[in-house]
Amino acid sequence: MAQPQASDGDRTGKPPLRIGMVGYAFMGAAHSQGWRTAGRVFDLPMSPDMAVICGRDADAVRAAADRHGWAETETDWRALVERDDVDLVDVCTPGDSHAEIALAALAAGKHVLCEKPLANTVAEAEAMARAAEEAQARGQLAMVGFNYRRVPATALARRMVAEGRIGALRHVRVVYLQDWLVDPQFPLTWRLRREQAGSGSLGDLGAHIVDLAQYLAGERLAGVSALTETFVRERPLPTAAGAGLAAVSAAGTGQVTVDDAALFTGRFASGALASFEATRYATGRKNALRIELNGERGSLAFDLERLNELSYHDGTEPGTHAGFRRILVTEPDHPYLEGWWPPGHGLGYEHTFVHQARDLVHAVAEGRGPDPSFADGLQVQRVLAAVEESAGKNSVYTPIAA
Repeated sequence: MAQPQASDGDRTGKPPLRIGMVGYAFMGAAHSQGWRTAGRVFDLPMSPDMAVICGRDADAVRAAADRHGWAETETDWRALVERDDVDLVDVCTPGDSHAEIALAALAAGKHVLCEKPLANTVAEAEAMARAAEEAQARGQLAMVGFNYRRVPATALARRMVAEGRIGALRHVRVVYLQDWLVDPQFPLTWRLRREQAGSGSLGDLGAHIVDLAQYLAGERLAGVSALTETFVRERPLPTAAGAGLAAVSAAGTGQVTVDDAALFTGRFASGALASFEATRYATGRKNALRIELNGERGSLAFDLERLNELSYHDGTEPGTHAGFRRILVTEPDHPYLEGWWPPGHGLGYEHTFVHQARDLVHAVAEGRGPDPSFADGLQVQRVLAAVEESAGKNSVYTPIAA
């Protein structure tokens, strides 16, 4: 175990918020970037202290700790949760362990940040939301990590909708497109196993776009109608982890038990209509998230591949010179931009995790409910469950006459 290091709180004179993180892969690296950077960019009321990181492989987690700046390591998350020098537990593991870790952390008196989707089932998410509500009465906070809320352009879009700039909402259309499963020889990773991931593109990508659509609209979905598909139903077992996987054929393959793509329509409580597409089979699309909101007075559109821009159409302008205009979201009075660079100097994907850390530190210091809360995560989980239920009922198409 590494020797204790001076925390940022020791150096700044601010009280530390001591972080223990479980998981160190893709999301662990992203969250590490957020915790490491937030206090160096923003004037925070507390100083994030990267106290300990946890993973089952001692050598790998030590390497991750050295690379990302964590002071100490653990190989058992239960030991991390029980440590007196951890104030907040950050859960960056596959979905099948979210509920167990988060519930144990709340029971141990910790604040919690949990990656999306909140859980693998509605029942798990309900238990987590109940525990979070009880914990908040004791002064503990629990937040779910929907980082796309923290893009300055989407936060600006939310502000503009709230100000009435597009009027009453009529339509929302949103897609999240990736292509990393196009090759049928791509191995059967944990993300393709229902018992670990809960669902496929629906939970991984669909959770993001459901939350983002509801966040920008300022209202919740009231109902959905859906289709899902799994295009490749068997894949090669990964060589390192194949021994522990079920459904192994003689040829060394295993069954894909989640969806590859999900399409669904929805209706908001106000009556506004929505359409959603989440897929890992959009050949050529690496991480393409696009959303557009149409209202009675205007429209807003955001494209993650143009992360520092927002498109806005003011429908009240004369048609002779009206049209979509580009807003470059880099001004210091735009959301989150007060701590960064001069106007015109763009940000990137990693900054959403810095902003997430900033917001959670402020919530902890000020004792106010985090946004999005576990209750918000539960509501998204209910939408995902409704999509799966609808897709099961819509498995047979209505025939079209020749």
